[in-house]
Amino acid sequence: MKTHNRAMMLSAAAFSVVALLAGCGSGGFDAGPQTASGALTSNASKELTVLIASSGDPETQAVTTAVQTWASKNGRKAKVTVANDLNQQLSQGFASGSPADVFYLAPEQLAGYASNGSLLAYGDRIGDRGDYYPSLLQSLTYKGKLYAIPKDVSTLQLVINDTLWKQAGLTNADYPKSWKQLESVARRLTTSEHKGLVFTAEYARVGVFMAQAGGGLVSKDGTKATASSRASIAGLTEARRLLTSGSAAYASDLGAGWGGEALGTGKAAMAIEGNWVAGAFAKDYPALKYDVIPLPAGPAGKGTMQFTNGWGIAADSPDQQGSISLVRYLSSDACVMQFAKAFGIMPGNRKLAAQWKTEYPRLAAFSDGLDYSIGVPTLKGASTVVADFNSQLAQLRTVAPETILDKTQTNLDSLIR
Repeated sequence: MKTHNRAMMLSAAAFSVVALLAGCGSGGFDAGPQTASGALTSNASKELTVLIASSGDPETQAVTTAVQTWASKNGRKAKVTVANDLNQQLSQGFASGSPADVFYLAPEQLAGYASNGSLLAYGDRIGDRGDYYPSLLQSLTYKGKLYAIPKDVSTLQLVINDTLWKQAGLTNADYPKSWKQLESVARRLTTSEHKGLVFTAEYARVGVFMAQAGGGLVSKDGTKATASSRASIAGLTEARRLLTSGSAAYASDLGAGWGGEALGTGKAAMAIEGNWVAGAFAKDYPALKYDVIPLPAGPAGKGTMQFTNGWGIAADSPDQQGSISLVRYLSSDACVMQFAKAFGIMPGNRKLAAQWKTEYPRLAAFSDGLDYSIGVPTLKGASTVVADFNSQLAQLRTVAPETILDKTQTNLDSLIR
């Protein structure tokens, strides 16, 4: 997903993906009742097509192997294609009437595709959907219908370069728990060679401060724009305070593409980033010693952001039954945990949270963040508004937060009316 730079976050796979995925189970979901939408299409002779966006070879191999394992078990044929531009290729497929049967679906794409009838709303046919975090299901729901089951989830937390932390004379007791403490340690960590804190100039990072103040771009149910609320202004003001203090910087200011690169190259001591850092660091900065801790609380308490992708199914698929069967398999507990090992995903299934944290204790804070995270707006057209907001954030040091957020509020209001 573009909002969390998946293209940069390649996982290291030091084992055979084929052997790893051989243990994927066929369970995971019970079939729900038939709905008023009518019978599903079925054509077992058809080769099912799966379209994905991949972070690299480990993800491509893992998904391909899982899909082929399902096909072999069911006497079917199936093919995985890695998209160069997922949104463009999905749109072209829908327009031509020959879309992929199953595909990665980002929440920001959902409203547009659902409103024109491109997607199958199969969520009410999935018996175990209640095992997922409600906020993730909401992100994949349009006009009361669940169109996709979450494939994975990511959150943001504070990632620390251990070496630079200790060089500044800091210990675990100095981990910041409030904005004031964050400002203090950022100052202590800042030297002529590196900044204390880094994040990227986008809502998908700066938004954590808005969440910690009790704000965000939209309300939790997505029905009201809250960009210009006092809470949102307070959050963006804190981000500006850090930037203008000289102890924090945007990654681009340091010549880095994202926070993880700034951390790995020693240009920053702390970064606001997501659980994808584990794979990226293993590949690009294997010697880096780092810790992950919860982001400090703001006036409203803890707050972070979440990002998810779902398994979408085309309404025009000639084999909707087979597509749902495949999604059930790919979303089974065993497969999800195998994917976690292969390319570093975090399950959106609450049942798997404890197991995931046991296997990846260093990353536990990311999973814990799901209890207090907010998502990105999923209104039709919201991605354009967020893109404009991101472009304005580049001027945050010199433009008042109220000015930026008032414009964003107006743009969001026009979508909600």
